[in-house]
Amino acid sequence: MTGDRALETLREAIRLSPDNVPLRRHLAESLLAQGRPELAETEFREALTLAPDNALLKVGLANSFIQQGKKSLAVVILEDVAKRPDAPAQAFILFAKVLSHAGEIEEAVRQYRKGVEANPEVADREFAERLGIRVEPEMDEDSDSYEEDFDEVVEGKLRASWGGPASDHVGEIERSNLKFEDVGGMESVKDEIRMKIIHPINHPEIYKAYGKSTGGGILLYGPPGCGKTHLAKATAGEIQAGFLAVGINDVLEMWIGNSEKNLHALFEQARDNAPCVLFFDEVDALAASRSDMKGSGGRQLINQFLSELDGIGPKNDGVLILAATNAPWHLDPAFRRPGRFDRILFVPPPDAPARAAILRVLCKGKPVQDIDYEHVAKKTDSLSGADLKAVVDLAVEAKLREAMKSGGLRPLTTKDLLTAASGVKPSTREWFSTARNYALYSNQGGIYDDILKHLKLG
Repeated sequence: MTGDRALETLREAIRLSPDNVPLRRHLAESLLAQGRPELAETEFREALTLAPDNALLKVGLANSFIQQGKKSLAVVILEDVAKRPDAPAQAFILFAKVLSHAGEIEEAVRQYRKGVEANPEVADREFAERLGIRVEPEMDEDSDSYEEDFDEVVEGKLRASWGGPASDHVGEIERSNLKFEDVGGMESVKDEIRMKIIHPINHPEIYKAYGKSTGGGILLYGPPGCGKTHLAKATAGEIQAGFLAVGINDVLEMWIGNSEKNLHALFEQARDNAPCVLFFDEVDALAASRSDMKGSGGRQLINQFLSELDGIGPKNDGVLILAATNAPWHLDPAFRRPGRFDRILFVPPPDAPARAAILRVLCKGKPVQDIDYEHVAKKTDSLSGADLKAVVDLAVEAKLREAMKSGGLRPLTTKDLLTAASGVKPSTREWFSTARNYALYSNQGGIYDDILKHLKLG
């Protein structure tokens, strides 16, 4: 309870001095430290309304996005801050970590070096070594201090001659209990998945008669926090198939050639456990456009990915490939050819029925009193599932404060949720501002028509 008391003290101080930016930043950073990134995001945004050019606040907001998995939003902020002449050193380090997580190792190395040059105290030895920057302490002849010696790297990766063997890489096959009935809304997306994945598994004889094999890929795209991963798990549960979730950390390694070996091993594991849903989260980090790449390392990984999708050698029958991305425009066009990710489905923010269903799940097990979920859903238009979680968290925190003062439980009510919702801005707006431009000006083949329909522009 000590941490909660400290937060309450900070909030009380802010109530007395609402324009105190350092106090608001301190509260936001305290919330981050306690693992409450949604609430921290709200506080950083409030502080930025008072000091919109404050670089440290922007770095903090980016950090809150990262902890919520909204890495594409964090990249937008960090790219902007890193261009500023007064950019804080920690901005470069955080940017480097996001780039590394996205597989952009060479650029991550450059940003890391900028951060260390600006302030050597922000150096992160373990992270530097993961980037392929070998760090050895060397005694400076003119002082008693040590300096970091950065050895040469190859595209941000350690040289192959240093002998890093590929790990025996396997993931964990899950058995999902989720079904489509557990996923509110998204009926058109579910129908597409049924036709592409579920019906071929449940009625193979019909598909075989028409010469259609089981397998193939679907790419789910849309703003972060809207249930793409949840939908993928429900797909596996519908057909009682294994579920193998692949993050970029399961594939990317600093040793040259090992990323390709890891990717092959994961596909082999899925083939050995067919029927299996192989789910790639943030797939744009593994399948970025080759035209944007300067070196050959990333291109080799993409070529390996395309080869695995095509099933060269072993067949992919029974391997059902789902992938999710917040930035489909960064995906290499070759992934959209028939037999690969030939279905590209837009996953929008939840509609009103879906928002009501999400709120019911989030409030389950908590003391509640006559909540009108449908009414709250109508008042929370454009909020993502992650935003709705922030609404419930804020409402619960307010009730906890009341409970501490009164010494008794106070149930959540419709009014509590509506009050909390008034303080949460839709995180999807930033994504749609970017997506709108691609849908209007880079919509080859009409792949982003669903975005235009959602925005009522087409």
